Amino acid sequence: MTDGFIPAHGGYRKLLSYQRAEIVYDATVRFCERFLKKGDRTIDQMVQAARSGKQNIIEGSMASGTSKETEIKLTNVARASLEELLADYRDFLRLRKIEEWGRDHPYARRLSELIRTPNANYETFRKGIEHDDPAIAANAILGLIKITNYLLDKQIARLERAFLEEGGLRERMTKARLSAREKQGKGTKGTK
Repeated sequence: MTDGFIPAHGGYRKLLSYQRAEIVYDATVRFCERFLKKGDRTIDQMVQAARSGKQNIIEGSMASGTSKETEIKLTNVARASLEELLADYRDFLRLRKIEEWGRDHPYARRLSELIRTPNANYETFRKGIEHDDPAIAANAILGLIKITNYLLDKQIARLERAFLEEGGLRERMTKARLSAREKQGKGTKGTK
């Protein structure tokens, strides 16, 4: 019996990049509801960029079984969407003359500690994300986007290496077919 040529795929919920992107999406929806005026087109742009980041990780993961190329492309689309969202948060800060936290800012260091918390979820970051001060909320979400982008950069590099080492679906299909022919050939020789 052959193992088949379509590998296991779709485990996006286990990806740290997905877990962080989901937090970023939820945080962005809440942020926009609280700090942007209803009817502001920026709300749709930010929410859609956050959603695109999350959803493209899902779609890429689900497509990975039959197309590594599609997985790489969609993961990169997720990364690009979150970069767009990062710029939106920076615009929010700049237009309000609010400083973006540097690495040595005490809250940035605290966020960095929280990010390393095993099984971190929305609740882990709620205090910062839902803070009444938009400077703290925006900077907390900005930090989460940066770490998500970092994770996606690592994921894309890993996907590229895996493609170079393992190939894609065509290579697996050819290998599986040749293996099946070889087994058929051995089976018919033994019956003569």
